[in-house]
Formats: sequence, C-alpha cells, structure tokens
Amino acid sequence: MDEENIKDEENSKELDYFIDIKPKKSIEFYEAVLEGLSSPQKAISPKFFYDERGSKIFDKICDTPEYYLTRTEVALLNDIQEELYSLIEPGSVVVEYGCGSSIKIKALLSALPEPSHYIAIDISKSHLILTAKEIASNYHNISVAAICADFMEPIDWPEKASFESLKRLAFFPGSTIGNLKPGEASQFLRYARHLVGDEGTFLIGVDMKKDAEVFNRAYNDSEGHTADFNLNLLHRMKNELGADINISQFSHNAFYNEKLGRVEMHLISDIKQVIKINSLEFLFEKGESIHTECSYKYSVKEFSELAKKSGFSVLKNWSDKKNFFSIYLMKAI
Repeated sequence: MDEENIKDEENSKELDYFIDIKPKKSIEFYEAVLEGLSSPQKAISPKFFYDERGSKIFDKICDTPEYYLTRTEVALLNDIQEELYSLIEPGSVVVEYGCGSSIKIKALLSALPEPSHYIAIDISKSHLILTAKEIASNYHNISVAAICADFMEPIDWPEKASFESLKRLAFFPGSTIGNLKPGEASQFLRYARHLVGDEGTFLIGVDMKKDAEVFNRAYNDSEGHTADFNLNLLHRMKNELGADINISQFSHNAFYNEKLGRVEMHLISDIKQVIKINSLEFLFEKGESIHTECSYKYSVKEFSELAKKSGFSVLKNWSDKKNFFSIYLMKAI
C-alpha cells in the first residue's frame, strides 16, 4: 500500500468504505486550461471550481442574502418531508452526487424512512471525506461511504455496497444540473439511471426561470464571494500549473442570458495582457473573457421533457411559493 493510500485509509477510517477512482484532475486541469485558452472564446469548465479552497468559498456563497438557491431548496426539502417519507421505500440506499454543504443531505436523510446506507460522490477528495465523516458522526444507524470520482463519467454500483434487495435513491441538489449544457445534462441523467438501476429513483433540485434581476443579484453578491469563487480558477492555474498570470487584472462578471435561458459567468481581462504556462503564451485583449460557467434554468415542462428522454419519468415535483426553485422526484423507466 503506497503512502497516499495509507493516508486516505487513515483519513476515512470512520467511513464504512472509501473508493478512490482517482479522477485525473491535475492532468485534466492542465489539458482543459490549454485547450480552453486556445479557443476563440476562451473557456474553462466549472467542474474545476471545486478544489478544497473553491468548495469552502462556495459554502460562503450559500450563506449570502442574495443567493436564494440554498435556503429555498432547504426550506422546500423541509416542507415536503412528510410526502417524501410516504414516497420513498424504507431502508433505501441514498447516493448523493457532488456533496457540497451537508445541510441538504441532512434534511433529506432526516425525512426518509430508515435509510440504510449513504454514499457520497465528489471529485474533491478532501471535501468529500470531511462531508461523509460529518454524516457518519450524525447518523449512527446509517452506514456511510464515499467515492472520489468525476460524476460526468459513468460510475458502476460499487461491489462493497452489496444491497441488491434495497432500492436506490440518487440525490443531486443545488441545481448543479444547470451547470451542464442540455446535452451534457441528458448524458449525466443517463449515467445516473445506470447507477440507480431499473427500480431506482432520483431526487433533484432545479433552478427555475424567473426575472433576470434575481439572477444578477444572486451571482454578484455584495460580499464578493462569487467573485472570489470565479477568480479561484486563476489561483489554481498559478498554484498548480505554474502559470505566470496577473490575477489582479481580471474581474468577475455574471449576467443572465435570457435568450439562452442561462446565467453566464466570465473572467474579464481588465487590460491587454498575456498568460504564460510553460513555454506557451495566451494573449488577452482588454475586455476579453474566459467563460467559466453556464447555469441553465428550466421551466417544469422543459425539465420534465429532459428527464423523459434521459430515462426518467417525473413522479412529483414541488416548487416554493415564489416559483424560484423546484425539486423533482423521478423514477427510472
């Protein structure tokens, strides 16, 4: 057993098991940056936001008054607890994709009838283990495990989770599905359909279309945490790739593109400048951007159609009183 595996085993010993599929984040990040900065519209995938620092910044975003998504979703989860209790089979295995703040999974686990097992899946190993261990310490009657993986790649049901007779419930909160282009979202749902199996269900949070001003406030919070979150990509480039980059000469920009039904986030170059990575140089004109995120918003009809073509039928959906956010319970078809 190598030193890294020994360290992982020590860090995760409170868990039932820990599986590291070893997503090649460092290599992928390097390749993604080179490819993205070479494109006519420079771009970097939002999946690279979530290193340890980025995950901690995102937790701060969730606490800002402008960012309605987390508190609206948690309130909605609490409101529908009795219905979820009656709709979900007792003893189900719960699989959470992209475990962020533990608030939402705690709200779900507390609502379900005697869940037997919880599996957290995330690409950020340290954040994943911390979250899973927190759940393990709070829910002693549930066995808890973690899988370090990129959920945009297919994941097979782990052999160690030999609960073939129990129903599987996938959970994907936070409207993270919106970070994927519609085609990518459909592909992810098909991967989830494979993981939960023919009898599986899926509980997913989806941000709804609404007034642009609500989005513009949410993604430009007054405390600047969203800006820090966005700029963290440049810090990663500097720290992990040795990029020669003047981070102070880039600015955060986020806005709602009503035509495409999505919030866009960009890093804007404030001056004409060059980013150097190894022997490569990437020229930026003043005002040129790196496109870092799209967050698609869906009407109930749009998302129900996306689910259907991806292997799920909607059993029920709930929305808050302002129709800001929806939660869907879906069944494999």
